[in-house]
Amino acid sequence: MNIHDTISAVATPPGRGGVGIVRISGPGAEAIARRLFRADRPLTSLASHRLYHGHVHSPETGEPIDEVLLVLMKAPRSYTGEDVVEIHGHGGPVILRTLLAEILGAGARPAEPGEFTRRAFLNGRMDLAQAEAVADLIDARSAPAATLALGHLEGRLSRSVEALYARTTDMLVLLEAAIDFSEEGGTALDAGDLAARIGEILAGLRTLLGTYDAGRIRREGLRVVIVGRPNVGKSSLLNRLLGEERAIVTPIPGTTRDFIEETLLIEGIPVRLTDTAGIRTPGDAIERAGIAMVRQRLSHADAVLLLLDGSAPLTPEDEALLGEARERPTVIAVNKADLPHVLAGDRLRAFRPVHPPLWISAKTGEGIDALKALLYAACGGGEPATRDGALVGNLRHKLALEAAQAHLERGGEGLERGVSPEFIALDVRDALHSLGEVTGETASPEILDKIFAGFCVGK
Repeated sequence: MNIHDTISAVATPPGRGGVGIVRISGPGAEAIARRLFRADRPLTSLASHRLYHGHVHSPETGEPIDEVLLVLMKAPRSYTGEDVVEIHGHGGPVILRTLLAEILGAGARPAEPGEFTRRAFLNGRMDLAQAEAVADLIDARSAPAATLALGHLEGRLSRSVEALYARTTDMLVLLEAAIDFSEEGGTALDAGDLAARIGEILAGLRTLLGTYDAGRIRREGLRVVIVGRPNVGKSSLLNRLLGEERAIVTPIPGTTRDFIEETLLIEGIPVRLTDTAGIRTPGDAIERAGIAMVRQRLSHADAVLLLLDGSAPLTPEDEALLGEARERPTVIAVNKADLPHVLAGDRLRAFRPVHPPLWISAKTGEGIDALKALLYAACGGGEPATRDGALVGNLRHKLALEAAQAHLERGGEGLERGVSPEFIALDVRDALHSLGEVTGETASPEILDKIFAGFCVGK
């Protein structure tokens, strides 16, 4: 990839539409536009950030290709920080392909996935966390996900990380000064001050990392698995939550053999519900395989919705599931509240669930709204952001922040043991490198390639 080339791509989604946009970026953008574009009125120059009406013509034949609006955005006041031209034409696939072909024939090359945003990052128009937010904003599946991405694009997370980066840098400067001048009787290392600085930075890191569950849920949604023994009403509950008859409901145990997955919105968050086979002593190989897959799916769930039958006493299968529920966020729902209550509450309390069991009726809808609220709360969906509104929702950011935390903790432990300042400085440098990976100061080319490869071509 040569970042000094002039590149071009269709910036609007594939398919038909009222308007389609072809973007050009690089040193040759204006010259290519002048070669192809004829304005309605004679022009001596193209002013930056002004729309012009006219036609794109083929340089070879002189024939008009499309009636367009054209805008030139001169560097550095553009998305990429380079000269950028956008041609707004009609949104038909044939027209857009033809426009792009003429632009490529005039000297541009096809843009690679994410290359416009990569250039914006390389030219200092945005940092790496903001660049990733561009893709997140495009891919957002809910309003909370879009809000989170927009906050990152505006720099909320970056400002929090940059503040920690600056404080870590200051601490490293003090360490290096103490190391450089130790033999000359100069700057002495103040261990108490250094320990306080490490503690403050670690507190900031822990605060940011504490927002990850809430941020990831906003970004990706919730994964909830419905479990219970056969005939407790799992499929009926799924249908009730969705408001439609999605799962087959019969009194025959083992009707659900495969997973049924559907999504609904709770407080604007996409919740992926998985209805599973009833867990019991399996009767055949197919049922054994299905139950094994249920347990595998449970290990990846954000929360478990454990359903019990309130019209019958607890069974050994129920008790086994209640015991397993202690290992992950679980909401216990007692179904069939419309029937006489047989299930004893004291039996449930003996398992010490995090949330009190909620009586519901999949048949009548009783308690369903309260159940949705419990699911949202069980996964940390209501946790607030930091004071400046920063939320960590990206796994890459979380891992980098955790690495910085681990390095600083090791440096603090070394300080307590009285190790040489040189070794503490190594840990602080490693922490600084990990923080820089979030915003891109220290991100490797391999990290950049992986991030921008996931973008669409026109962005």
